[in-house]
Amino acid sequence: MQKKVWITSMAKNKDQVRTLLGLAKKYGLGADGHFWVDDLQKMAWQAPLESLSAKETALWVISAEKKDFEEKTVVYGLSLLCLCLQHIKGIGFPVIFVCSDDSLTRKDLPTPFKGAQIISFGDKSLGAKMTAGANMPVKKIKSEYRIDIHGNQGYGIWFELGPAKGGSWNGALAGGLTSKINAHGVGPSGLVPLKTTLEYQMQGIKLGFGEDEYQAWAVKNLIDGNQSYYVRFDDIPGTLLFGPMSDQADEVDLHLLTLV
Repeated sequence: MQKKVWITSMAKNKDQVRTLLGLAKKYGLGADGHFWVDDLQKMAWQAPLESLSAKETALWVISAEKKDFEEKTVVYGLSLLCLCLQHIKGIGFPVIFVCSDDSLTRKDLPTPFKGAQIISFGDKSLGAKMTAGANMPVKKIKSEYRIDIHGNQGYGIWFELGPAKGGSWNGALAGGLTSKINAHGVGPSGLVPLKTTLEYQMQGIKLGFGEDEYQAWAVKNLIDGNQSYYVRFDDIPGTLLFGPMSDQADEVDLHLLTLV
């Protein structure tokens, strides 16, 4: 099976995409891609997921500059797509950002992309690095939690949250920095529940994390490998705070993901 590279162009630079496609093929890799569409309402970020998650796709290359990260809707869509891909292929799935200048740095990337490489378009070793990324086994990176995204134009964007394989939470909590939760539920993993029974649900919990304050919702349901906590926000949450619920404030072990 020929390894394949999927190329996402943020700035619709056809010449750069053509060069990247040619470079991949020169090094014996299959290659295809798309131009990014910024439309959260129509869930446009989902469009390349099937191709990215295909068995033969071994590397995600994103052609971008720092200016492409100025719109929150763009960065949020990329983060959602990356979280979906990582749920399927693992956190260690290789991603390379290719930039025509040095404007984009690691600090500009949201949490899901912190493990990505940033390579200059003019780097003579770009082809070799693409080949290496596509042919190396996906790194197995352990996580204390699992997260997936479910998006639909009718019911919106839902975050599915839970403990890592083998773990359990005696309750769950989640909140966003720049928007509020407007619905939540508990149900079988992998599917947003149509009906849900919530145990001791709580809303409007205020949590201080560093200099920021989050408004969170929570439940006391058991969350394990078979059950997940689902939350939906009224807008882009910016940063997501989540984890197991605890009655003891000093025992709360929460996770923080920057999404924009």
